[in-house]
Amino acid sequence: MREGNYSMVSEFVLVGITNSLEIQLVLFLVFSVFYVACILGNLLIVLTVISDSYLHSPMYFLLANLSFIDLSLSSSVAPKMIFDLFKDGKVISFEGCIAQMFFIHLIGGTEMVLLIAMAFDRYVAICRPLHYLTIMNFRTCVCLLVTAWIIGIIHSLIQLVFVVNLSFCGSNKLDSFYCDLPRFIKLACTDTYRLEFIVTANSGLISLGTFFILIISYIFILVTVWHHSSSGLSKALSTLSAHVTVVVLYFGPCIFAYLWPFLTVSVDKFLAILDVVVTPFLNPAIYTFRNKEMKLAMRRILSQILSFRKQF
Repeated sequence: MREGNYSMVSEFVLVGITNSLEIQLVLFLVFSVFYVACILGNLLIVLTVISDSYLHSPMYFLLANLSFIDLSLSSSVAPKMIFDLFKDGKVISFEGCIAQMFFIHLIGGTEMVLLIAMAFDRYVAICRPLHYLTIMNFRTCVCLLVTAWIIGIIHSLIQLVFVVNLSFCGSNKLDSFYCDLPRFIKLACTDTYRLEFIVTANSGLISLGTFFILIISYIFILVTVWHHSSSGLSKALSTLSAHVTVVVLYFGPCIFAYLWPFLTVSVDKFLAILDVVVTPFLNPAIYTFRNKEMKLAMRRILSQILSFRKQF
């Protein structure tokens, strides 16, 4: 039991995804493949951007940071989820639960701002190409990145500052495979209606607002290109399609999870799996397969590795 007046719960029991051994085995294989592919794919992007001088530009700087964030988001949930699949007692400590929620919301808030920064980068590159390197210089990129992390920290602290001192004196079972903040709050002994509203407003409305800002910015870019040159519209569509796909994949589950009033537990778990396992795996694939420069850079690195091995 935790010491102190504010809580009598020292750990939480995670219900998990399923109790069927056959389904657990399938999920173990699928999640393991997705997680390993996510780690390798995102690391490959980060290392390619760092090592290839042709990719030392603002767009790839932001892309490498997105890959690092995706890798971190998946690693904050997926390893324990995979490890717990065959365990009867899926237990996480109170401190571990708080830490997991902090990092999930920190990384999630940071990614939201980073996606806005990437949209701004595409706007400058497409609509103001002559001023691109002047506006998107190294200092601007670093400022955008630092701002993203600061907002992510503030977002996460706002979420948790109200919950760390909640009283937990009843059930300690979380019907999820990770520490989900809304379900965590519902286990408290006190009236949490106001707190649930704050969490919904902070996460749900911010996700929805950011999503609409991004979609409107992409539409604005396309309209601007169309007015200047209709021939450049297809190129702009090709460039932005990867960004739009990533935005929909990331924000779709977040918006439904926090704002849809008829969400069931099974759907909630499915959306969470999309967010922490599938989307971080798909992001590097989307950007890599649709980007000629990235594919060429990876081939150069692969040829360098092969030539290095031939020397020995």
